[in-house]
Amino acid sequence: MDTSAYDADLPAHVERALAGFLERAGAEIRRTEPTVGVGIDALAGFVLGGGKRLRPTFAWWGWRGAGGDPAGPDVEGVLQAVASLELIQACALIHDDLIDSSDSRRGSPTVHIAGAKLHADSGWLGSPSTFGLATAVLVGDLALAWADDMFGEAPLPPAALAAARPAWRAMRTEVLAGQYLDVRTQATGDASPEAALHICKLKTAAYTVQRPLHLGAALGGADDALIATLREFGDEVGVAFQLRDDLLGVFGDPSVTGKPAGDDLREGKRTLLVALGLQRAAEQGKDAAAKVISDAIGDAHLSEDAVETVREALQDVGAVDAVERRIDELTESAMAALDRAHLAEPAPAALTGLVVKATQRTY
Repeated sequence: MDTSAYDADLPAHVERALAGFLERAGAEIRRTEPTVGVGIDALAGFVLGGGKRLRPTFAWWGWRGAGGDPAGPDVEGVLQAVASLELIQACALIHDDLIDSSDSRRGSPTVHIAGAKLHADSGWLGSPSTFGLATAVLVGDLALAWADDMFGEAPLPPAALAAARPAWRAMRTEVLAGQYLDVRTQATGDASPEAALHICKLKTAAYTVQRPLHLGAALGGADDALIATLREFGDEVGVAFQLRDDLLGVFGDPSVTGKPAGDDLREGKRTLLVALGLQRAAEQGKDAAAKVISDAIGDAHLSEDAVETVREALQDVGAVDAVERRIDELTESAMAALDRAHLAEPAPAALTGLVVKATQRTY
C-alpha cells in the first residue's frame, strides 16, 4: 500500500479500518443469532454513513507529531487504534439523539426513530417508541463495547497500547461525565456562562481534541512534556470547536450541519451562546430579548420564525460577537501552544489546517 496515502486521505483509511472491523466483529453473532443483524446493520450504517472523522484525525496527527512513521510496521495498528474512536463517537451520538429526542441526524432518521418505525411496520406487540428507545440504548452500548475491542486488539506492541490506555480510559469517562453534566444543567436550569464552559471543556474539548491527541502522541512514544503541551493545544481548540458548533446549531445551514436549525434551542441546551445572550440582555435591560431567548430554550415545537427571532435577539445583545471573539482568542492561544510543541513534520501544518476547519464560519 502507498504509505503517502495515509496522510493524504486519512478518512478513507479510517473508513476501511472501521468497515473491516465491523464485519469481523459481527460475523459470529450473525451466525448464532441472525435477528441481531438488524442492530449490527444499524450501527454499521450509522458509523459508515458519514461524519468528519475528527477524533481519529487528531489522534493520527498526535502520533505523527510524536514521530510516528506511516511507512513503518505499526501503521495499520495505529490506524485501527485511532479508528476505534469513531465507535465511542457512535455510542455518544446514538445516546445523545435519544436523550435529546432528535428525529434526524445527517438527513436520516435517528436510531431510535428507525427502530420505532421497524416495530410499527412489522406490526409487533407493545409500543413502537419503547422498542425504538431500547434499540438505541443497546446499539449504542454495542458501539462502546466494540470500541474497546477494536482498540485493545490493535496489532501494536503491548507497550504502545499500555502507554495510550490512560488517555483511552480518561476519554471514555470524561465524555460520559460531560453528557451527564449537560443533562443535569438542563434540568437545573443553570444558565450561567461558567456552567456552559464547564460542559464544553468536559464533553467536547477533552473528548474531541485533547484526549485523541494525547492518545495518538502516547502511541508514538511522546514524553510527558509533549503530551502536556498537546493537551493544552487540544483544550483550546476543543472549546473553540464547540463554540463554533453552538453557533451553527442556531445559525447554521441544515444541509451543512445535518440537523435542523434551532435544534439546540428546542433541546434546551445551555450553550455559552445562550448563556451570554441571557446575561447580556439582563445587563442591558433588554427584557424583551431576554424573554425571547428564555422562552425558546426547551421549546420542542419552536417554529422557524421563532428561531429567526431568537437569532435577532442574540445578535442584538452582542452574544454572537462575544462568542466569535472567544473563538478567535482560543484559536490564537492554541496556535501558540502548537508552536511550542515542536512537532515532527508535517504534523504542524496538518493540525493548523484542522484548527481552521474546526473553527471557521460556515453561516
